[in-house]
Amino acid sequence: MDDLETRELRYFVAVAEELHFGRAADRLGIAQPPLSRAIRKVEHRLGVQLLARDRRGVALTEAGRVLLTEARTALDAVAAAARRTRRAGDPQQSLVLVTKAGASHQILQRLLDALAEDPGATPVEILLCEVTEQAGLLRDGSADVAILHHPYDDLAGFDTEELHVEGQVAILPAKHPLAARDQLTLAEVSNVADLPIARWPRLDGSYPDGPGPEVRTQSQLAQLVALGKTLLVIPASSRAWQWPEHVAVPVVDAPDVTTLIAWRPGSRSQAVASLVRSATALRVTA
Repeated sequence: MDDLETRELRYFVAVAEELHFGRAADRLGIAQPPLSRAIRKVEHRLGVQLLARDRRGVALTEAGRVLLTEARTALDAVAAAARRTRRAGDPQQSLVLVTKAGASHQILQRLLDALAEDPGATPVEILLCEVTEQAGLLRDGSADVAILHHPYDDLAGFDTEELHVEGQVAILPAKHPLAARDQLTLAEVSNVADLPIARWPRLDGSYPDGPGPEVRTQSQLAQLVALGKTLLVIPASSRAWQWPEHVAVPVVDAPDVTTLIAWRPGSRSQAVASLVRSATALRVTA
């Protein structure tokens, strides 16, 4: 039998992340000998070596690296299933819609206004997050629906409906010479020596190479732009959080950004379906 228990997956992930049986045992709150036995039992059952052990420590084999990736995904799925089940069992539970803070403000406001006029609509709780976090919160069951943006967000595995397509603008310090321009090109904003474009983390947490500052939050970014340390290119509607010290200039050759509403495939929630219908009904005039 190749079946693995969630307990065994948790044990393996702890050892694989710590690369030390003692630290992994402390993290799990168990003794080291039963942890070692559990890992060897998994290796025996799968017929592969997951960990290379020697006097210098512990290292993952290729099979171990595969199982680490798959185990994390499986454990996330189990946790998400538990969250969704608890939410489904609560008749008073509101829907959670996750969106990037500062993005798609007009669409979101119009959606909430439409729902407020519908006495039968399920209450909606808004969960605001930072860049690229929406998809993870939807996958792990923390949210029921999400507002995502193509090509920036990870849409893999979701059902989606398009809500709006728009161009992009450069957000610049108001005192910078380029702020007086009527329009800019990507080449121009990418080659401003004194104002490098800010860098957001990739999905794995690493940053792309470049001279621009590393940022993780909208508030960090807004202040760095106001201080004349960086610029950014964003969907035009995201100017909702623009400071008085900022100026938005259209970037004429930037790719269009599509705003979508996303939900978990196979969802049977009538409340989710109703929310999606309400959102798509607004798209013709968004």
